[in-house]
Amino acid sequence: MIKIYTDAATRGNPGPTGIGALVLADHQQFQLTSTVANCDNHQGEFAAAEFGFRYLRQHFPAAQTILFYTDSRLLSDAIGKNYTKHYQSELDRLNALLDYFPTVVTQWIPDAQNQGAHHLANQALQSAG
Repeated sequence: MIKIYTDAATRGNPGPTGIGALVLADHQQFQLTSTVANCDNHQGEFAAAEFGFRYLRQHFPAAQTILFYTDSRLLSDAIGKNYTKHYQSELDRLNALLDYFPTVVTQWIPDAQNQGAHHLANQALQSAG
């Protein structure tokens, strides 16, 4: 079983965005950061999830069960309903990655429970300048 936490931090709306993913697997922790140019916060949350799941797909076998945690209600609701009014292309890209794994359980968590990914996203945003 793998746990993944993702988050985004945007300066401006839209603006430069830092994304972070914290992966807990095989008694190890993987801290991932990147940046995305000029997106709004919701696009950033989708980008962070896509970034994290791309890493999982490249480094772990498909047979893994994934527990995915996000503090974005819009993102967790979109995955649960397989629909979003304004971010369908982002959801479609993410679903293509989620479909690689037979079981992905998505759960919304409050900001306070997502501090690891939040810190990574802010760290990435600061490095973006």
